[in-house]
Amino acid sequence: MLRARESSGAPAGRALAELCERYWLPLYGFARRKCGSVHEAQDLAQGFFVELLERDLLNRADPARGRFRTFLLAAFQHFISHQWERQRAAKRGGGRTPLSLDFAWAESRLALEPAVDDNPEREFERLWALQLLDAALEAVRLQYDSRGQGHVFAALKPFMLGEQGKVRLSQVADQLGISEGAAKVALHRLRTRYREALRAEICATLSDVNEADDEIRRLFAAFG
Repeated sequence: MLRARESSGAPAGRALAELCERYWLPLYGFARRKCGSVHEAQDLAQGFFVELLERDLLNRADPARGRFRTFLLAAFQHFISHQWERQRAAKRGGGRTPLSLDFAWAESRLALEPAVDDNPEREFERLWALQLLDAALEAVRLQYDSRGQGHVFAALKPFMLGEQGKVRLSQVADQLGISEGAAKVALHRLRTRYREALRAEICATLSDVNEADDEIRRLFAAFG
């Protein structure tokens, strides 16, 4: 994500698009908890990313002052406090074409998640963690697909996530045409690649990769 801050022109635009895709749901979840209104939360999320483009806020993110997600949330909180002081029409980004944010998808996604409490900051942390986990899982899926092993990923993924129900690994091994021992090795390999992908996703949001272990701990603490 730091590529968006360090680049210019088309590369910066692509990096910013990736950033918006990754972080808009946690920020939207934060706004939903903060203001309690779906429509106002949508306006706030839309307006913030427009302002992110117009005012080049990414160049204000100083990696030495903390994690990027901390900067982003602080910038969003600052934006919200100012938006509540302006006319509602000003939330549309000064006439600029708004970013395409799928709020219908966001609402359906949030409806599936348990409402742990009404703390906006905790909601942001939890959704941030879920986004990183989903991104890591998708990265691994693409790895398997690229090698023509998408069926292996699909068959073993429930075991990696603890969603296999009453299905046994021996049954999946038969389905894949391999021994149960080979299936155990394949599952171990899948879990290893998932951990590596998750670490890569986390490192992409940090200026110092030595902070990755601490960030991983915070990730899982978000579900506590």
